[in-house]
Amino acid sequence: MNSLSSFFSEAAAGQLGLLMSALSGIATALAVALAMTVYFRLSYRTWRDVARHGLATLAALALFAFAAYDMRHAALAYLGLNPSKPAVEFEIRMPRGMLAAMGDSQIELHTDRNQTLALVDGVRDLSDGRAVLRGAVVLNHRTADRVLVVNLSGKGVFEFRLRLPAEPHRSGQFGPWHLADRIAAPLAGAVAPQDGYTIRYRVL
Repeated sequence: MNSLSSFFSEAAAGQLGLLMSALSGIATALAVALAMTVYFRLSYRTWRDVARHGLATLAALALFAFAAYDMRHAALAYLGLNPSKPAVEFEIRMPRGMLAAMGDSQIELHTDRNQTLALVDGVRDLSDGRAVLRGAVVLNHRTADRVLVVNLSGKGVFEFRLRLPAEPHRSGQFGPWHLADRIAAPLAGAVAPQDGYTIRYRVL
């Protein structure tokens, strides 16, 4: 649980740092513009004129900053990038024996644009002989083609299609359980039937 919390904390801290840097830059530009206006106008203008020109300069710079942000957002959307970078927290339920050793196992999010390694947060045993594997993965691109691939070394590859729109809304609760969409076992009969592998998730 600590690793998952750290994962989201670092992501939030990164976004906050970028926001604060942008705000600091804008504030500095506005201060310089206002100071220059006062400097050049003070000798032959009244304070009312200085204030009026200062406000006009502030408005112009604010419009410029908004236009730059809007253009960046539109460019990222065109490229399929998601600037806000939401994440999917998932729980995968399967027979306990399949998750006995996670050392060489790997979970990736495959899309039509990229592949992203997921963070595994741990395994929790259930009373019915199954276990729940928890983790999270960042959504770096706007696309509805998302498949979570769970590769359990020597035991099989399990694919779960994430039924999410290209721009999913954040949700406080996990969705319903879904069956695995594809199972590839190294040996016939090495895994339980498909209904023994289910996933649920939410967008953070």
